[in-house]
Amino acid sequence: MDFNWTKKDLLSLYDLSREEIVHILDTAEEFKKVSQRNVKKVPALRGKTVVNLFVEPSTRTRLSFELAEKRLSADVINVQADASSLRKGESLLDTVKNIRALQVDIVVMRHSAAGAPNFLSRELADCSIVNAGDGAHSHPTQALLDLFTMREKKGRIEGLNVAIIGDILHSRVARSNIWGLLKLGANVTISGPATLVPKEFEKIGVRVCRNLKDAVKDADVINLLRIQHERQRTEYFPGTGEYAKFYGINPDSMKYISPETLIMHPGPINRGVELDSAIADGPQSVILEQVTNGLAVRMAVLFLVAGALK
Repeated sequence: MDFNWTKKDLLSLYDLSREEIVHILDTAEEFKKVSQRNVKKVPALRGKTVVNLFVEPSTRTRLSFELAEKRLSADVINVQADASSLRKGESLLDTVKNIRALQVDIVVMRHSAAGAPNFLSRELADCSIVNAGDGAHSHPTQALLDLFTMREKKGRIEGLNVAIIGDILHSRVARSNIWGLLKLGANVTISGPATLVPKEFEKIGVRVCRNLKDAVKDADVINLLRIQHERQRTEYFPGTGEYAKFYGINPDSMKYISPETLIMHPGPINRGVELDSAIADGPQSVILEQVTNGLAVRMAVLFLVAGALK
């Protein structure tokens, strides 16, 4: 299907239509084939310069973006806050303006402040901005790779029952997944401690379930979230042992879960807390496939936003 992609930025899935999300997934499907070839490189971004500006720590996302950029033949610059003038007190906008003065085409940014990529997008109209995670707000490429993995393994998104378990309140992954899943017609259930799962999500069509057994028993997919200790106040979290007992996926809770259910996690995993090691490494887990698919999704995103930049 022909599709005219017009967005120069990827800031959140809230901003995308169903058709735009599907187009990214379809494009990623083609780029996944590149990684299965002997020569794992294409000239799609030859002559383009991409800056990875990570003001917040990252391993998987940063490495995935960097490899995606190199496989697209882009010139890549990595900037980390601890090794940049941000540490000397330079503002984020001044940092990016200086980067842009070097004729950079795309900035991939992770930041602890919600809305930081949107701010840059307004200020830098001649440069594409890709959100690699902003505070507890949005992580669009993680949600896209989750959707890609679900579609690849289950053959569809529409009608799937997807349970998202854990720290919903502080999770940009949960917010992005919820918007993407709802737009593609999935049924979404969220579950976790009452302090971490706001009932307000019911207003947008999400089922809120306090009991893990009820949340997972009919699930086609279970997406587990890392406990966001760095974003929490202590009183929000019931304690590691208590959380693992009531909301962890372990051999006991697997009794309520279909053998056909996919087990997903964005990483890094707190083994023995949200997920038992035997299950994380077991036959229902597609966690490493998520990592593989993240590369294809990020190649697709970079390719599309670069093509929309006039």
